[in-house]
Amino acid sequence: MPPDGVVIKADDLWKTYDMGEAIQVHALSGVSFDIDRGEYVAIMGPSGSGKSTLMNLIGCLDTPTHGAYWLNGHLVSELSDDELAYIRNKEIGFVFQTFNLLARASALHNVELPLVYSGMPARERLEKAEDALRKVDLAERMNHKPNELSGGQRQRVAIARALVNNPSIILADEPTGNLDSATGEEIMGLFGRLHEVGNTILLVTHEHDIAAHAHRIIHVRDGSIERDEKIG
Repeated sequence: MPPDGVVIKADDLWKTYDMGEAIQVHALSGVSFDIDRGEYVAIMGPSGSGKSTLMNLIGCLDTPTHGAYWLNGHLVSELSDDELAYIRNKEIGFVFQTFNLLARASALHNVELPLVYSGMPARERLEKAEDALRKVDLAERMNHKPNELSGGQRQRVAIARALVNNPSIILADEPTGNLDSATGEEIMGLFGRLHEVGNTILLVTHEHDIAAHAHRIIHVRDGSIERDEKIG
């Protein structure tokens, strides 16, 4: 078990793909690191570095070929698919580059969705979704659909959805990739404020200026950690 205060522990994680004819590709090769509760960490690397594979393991979207992964005290690397789905909904708030919002649903309903899956009563669900939208400064846009919102507002809805379950970590994959630079800076400012009030944020990016908003950068190259640096 990882020590108290460690929300993520990766111990010798490998991900190997069998390509047939005795050819194996090691997408990850013995990756190990800890992330403490309340940290703001960027995982950075070029295309093909293994950062997306690592994000999928951290996000419980895949399991390692070898090694152990703990998330908030759960040994995730040993869980079944159903158990992984439960952990994903309970422990992780996802923010994607493409927003992943339901086009015909209001901002409020989009934010409610994780709570619907967890079986929360309707009134409590509504209160939590409204509160999450207020935290991202969208109190006036709750009943708008995605096509009535700007790109930055859509990403704020996605961030509110990530927050609504009070997850152990917010996992953001290239969260500014579909935004212009000014709007991207606004979104990164929002992540900074969320970190200041205690959220653990893990940011996956290939952009130096985006990674620079974090307080620690884990550099991944060729499936391994090239360096792990504190910044700021």
